[in-house]
Amino acid sequence: MFSAMAPEISVQAEALQSLAANLQGQLIRPGESGYEEARKVWNGMIDRYPAVVVRSASAADVVTAVNFAREHDLLVSVRGGGHNVAGHATNDGGIVIDLSLMNQVEVDPISRTVRAGGGATIGDLDRATQRYGLAVPMGVVSATGIAGLTLGGGYGWLRNKYGLSSDNLIAAEVVTAGGRIIRAGEDENADLLWGLRGGGGNFGIVTTFEFRAHPVGSDVMFVFVFHDGRDDNMKRAIQFYRDYSASAPDEVSTLMATGQIPPDPHHFPPEIHNVPFVLFGALYAGPAAEGQEALQQLLDFGTPLLDASGVMPYVEAQKMFDADYPNGLRYYWKSLNLSRLDDEVIERIVEHARRQPSPFSTVDIWYVGGAVKRANEAASAFHGRQAAFLLSPEANWERPEDDEANIAWLRDLIDDMAEFSDGSRYLNFPGFQEEGDDMMRQAFGPQYQRLLALKQKYDPTNLFRLNQNIRPNAA
Repeated sequence: MFSAMAPEISVQAEALQSLAANLQGQLIRPGESGYEEARKVWNGMIDRYPAVVVRSASAADVVTAVNFAREHDLLVSVRGGGHNVAGHATNDGGIVIDLSLMNQVEVDPISRTVRAGGGATIGDLDRATQRYGLAVPMGVVSATGIAGLTLGGGYGWLRNKYGLSSDNLIAAEVVTAGGRIIRAGEDENADLLWGLRGGGGNFGIVTTFEFRAHPVGSDVMFVFVFHDGRDDNMKRAIQFYRDYSASAPDEVSTLMATGQIPPDPHHFPPEIHNVPFVLFGALYAGPAAEGQEALQQLLDFGTPLLDASGVMPYVEAQKMFDADYPNGLRYYWKSLNLSRLDDEVIERIVEHARRQPSPFSTVDIWYVGGAVKRANEAASAFHGRQAAFLLSPEANWERPEDDEANIAWLRDLIDDMAEFSDGSRYLNFPGFQEEGDDMMRQAFGPQYQRLLALKQKYDPTNLFRLNQNIRPNAA
């Protein structure tokens, strides 16, 4: 049914008919079947009405859509998995170039390389690579699109052993703002490959990613244990996590979170509902037996409230957080790279964690070490390897009337922690990027000027601006 809130279409019907005739995929307009699904994204805070959705079936479709957007001066959104927290995958009154049909994954087990379409999710990638006992470092929620994750860096369970998602990007097929299909690799358009490794979607639409894969699984040792966060336990648990992470081998990648056990009888027994917790999550990228020994300290800390740890298929470990992030929940996430995690910093984190207004929110801490630290910083646009830990608080809640309280809690937390950071952050957790150019300069740090020049080269009119945007005229 046509929505009363849908925008008037500013493009003539004849032009849209011509666009549809030149697509292998599908054109979806307001009022047509499938429009409501096509316009929605994962974050329930985002409620926008594009004038047209192009569900592309090929790179040629993407070229057609880009040329149409440029010729008709339409705002452009690019949708991979639709999981971007800031909601860039949709817009009001413009065009959405939806890559979800382009989710093919091809694995070469001999060269350990993978080609994946720009619409593939982490789950798509993991299912294909695990047939050969391989994996590409990706994030921790399987429904996430590989495109946005990789272009923003890509923290996950394999990072300390094999690096970020962007560190494992070896080539890409890209549709430029001018409507050309080009290849970015070490031997051609190497400057563009550098920018795609952490510089966001600023430079074009990636229709095919080529990754380096690594031997992982199929069974891995995975820790997913909730410890009591009441009284002084939360502070002691974060101190323990800090010390453990510093001495753990590179095969171990960890994540910890503070929060409250949500009132969910399907996943948590009623007697622990609303109890403050500290979650330890960790994966061992090696033989499961070795992993059990390496991760045992995380299990031995205190008496757990709940323990879902064990040896499991890698694809199942990759899904352990999926239930925590349903479609339609309201999300507002930000991040900050911490220079240290000493007791003063920990006490400040605990203070804010105690104030969270929603039982679904968490304060997450990621250890930055191993292969992330060792990677050649000059080889990618990603900036954040200098951090000791990544702080990524998540405000997650259900009701629109609670928007103000949850957003204010998270912003206060980030502002209060700024003195412990150099100002850089992880742009896959960007809030709504409300700080504009200043945020981009801080986030990209010494890489910013080179990225600005790259933007001016590949997208001088800023056609691709719904992303971690570097405005070409921002100098």
